[in-house]
Amino acid sequence: MELYFLGTGAGMPTTERNVTSIALRMFDERGTFWLFDAGEATQHQILKSPLKPSKLEKIFVTHLHGDHIFGLPGLLSSRSHQGGTEKLEIYGPTGLRQYLKTSLQLSQSHLNYEIRIIEVDEGIVFEDEQCKVEAARLDHRIESFGYRVMEKDRPGRINVEALTKAGIPPGPIYGKLKKGEDVVLDDGTVITPDEFIQAPIPGMIITILGDTRPCAGSRYLAQNADVLVHEATFMEGLESLAENFYHSTTRQAAETARDAAVGQLVLTHFSARYSDIEPLVAEANVIFPHTIAANQLELIPIHRRSHTGQS
Repeated sequence: MELYFLGTGAGMPTTERNVTSIALRMFDERGTFWLFDAGEATQHQILKSPLKPSKLEKIFVTHLHGDHIFGLPGLLSSRSHQGGTEKLEIYGPTGLRQYLKTSLQLSQSHLNYEIRIIEVDEGIVFEDEQCKVEAARLDHRIESFGYRVMEKDRPGRINVEALTKAGIPPGPIYGKLKKGEDVVLDDGTVITPDEFIQAPIPGMIITILGDTRPCAGSRYLAQNADVLVHEATFMEGLESLAENFYHSTTRQAAETARDAAVGQLVLTHFSARYSDIEPLVAEANVIFPHTIAANQLELIPIHRRSHTGQS
């Protein structure tokens, strides 16, 4: 899995940064990508990226402020013209259905694929055999959610070397062991999966938050995540401004990452007042050394936590 940032700005676009939209690429796992928010001109940003709208599977909306949703109607329309025919699921707060229905209806936009709009509450909002997504409320001026994407554990690898030493050649026995079944050999010996199948491979956890002040919801969603994407609208020292506008500072984002024992913190949603974001990263690194900034149209690989002592 990889993160691709289509926009990293807060409030309004600038010549340096577009407004918020984040892609979670899962080409190896699902052959698709998911989108988190779609601010104005998201479809233009996609044209500059390796992403194909036809591969867009789900959209998760954190909240209904314009810098997070004004790009949705255009993106949905363009997807029709760019070969998108598969059903698209869109998750977000109450009011999302009305916004999209009205926008598409009044503009007489016709989609050649089905859309399913799911207005979310706290808890598990999606689950299949590969992963599940949990939502929790944050602390913003309007209802805002964060999302925790949890990849399910994968079966452990079969120990071929050990089986070979035991005189068991490749064949149906391997398949039974992979399924978790005990096997009785011709001589009556019983072998079990525990002997030859390694421990399950833990799934990765990616937490992507909407706009928020520091709160219990953000700490809950971030707990032990491999990657936490957190807004950092203001620099340290502007806590009162952040409080008044329901946003976070670099220090507050770093404290959340530290307290939640995440693997890596990725800062985004930068105020237009900052042309250079390196000082923001430097501030956060004092509190949480594994911090980077999201740069627009940049791909960030997701790695399993290692420095926390967990994998």
